[in-house]
Amino acid sequence: MNPTTGPSPLLIACALGIEHLALRTGDRRGAGGPVTVLRTGMGPRAAERSVARVLADPALGSAAVLATGFCAGLAPGMHPGDLVVAEETRDPRSTLSCVGTDRLVKELVRAAPGRTVHTGPLTGSDHVVRGPERADLLATGAIAVDMESAATLLSAVRAGERPVAAVRVVVDAPEHELVRIGTVRGGISAFRVLRSVLPAFFEWHRSLLLPRR
Repeated sequence: MNPTTGPSPLLIACALGIEHLALRTGDRRGAGGPVTVLRTGMGPRAAERSVARVLADPALGSAAVLATGFCAGLAPGMHPGDLVVAEETRDPRSTLSCVGTDRLVKELVRAAPGRTVHTGPLTGSDHVVRGPERADLLATGAIAVDMESAATLLSAVRAGERPVAAVRVVVDAPEHELVRIGTVRGGISAFRVLRSVLPAFFEWHRSLLLPRR
């Protein structure tokens, strides 16, 4: 924290209107500094452009950035409503390590009791992944895939050195694909989980502001 500028800000980025709604209507108490929730639009290009534009504002120049929203789980046994904490994000241009993943896992378990939290690489795609392509991505070591997280974090670190992380809620999985019966139920479950975990994001951000020992 810079005493001349006040508490460090937090930028939470998502792609879809339904994700933005979940984050806007979640519990906003307990933030460690100013919080901006950004709807980037769908896809890596939209995410990259939106994040770069927002971080060009001097008020957000030092912001920590957390990418969130829904994702597709790749590993057997994943279910809608499970949480994914990225240890790193991957796309053809970069592999970026995430910061404070242990703290995020701890806080997510507290914020969403009973939900399974998975950790591992989160890979990026420029399209919705279905069927056999899941197995191909799983073979690379990734545990989940989405279209915006890798681009969001890449854009963030290009704009300046800062802590970055990605947390996603599984909305479909190998045994629960979006095209199957139960999609609506799975989507409602994922929405409720995303809405409930804002306090975990705030605690992660707060932990970044503490002096290191």
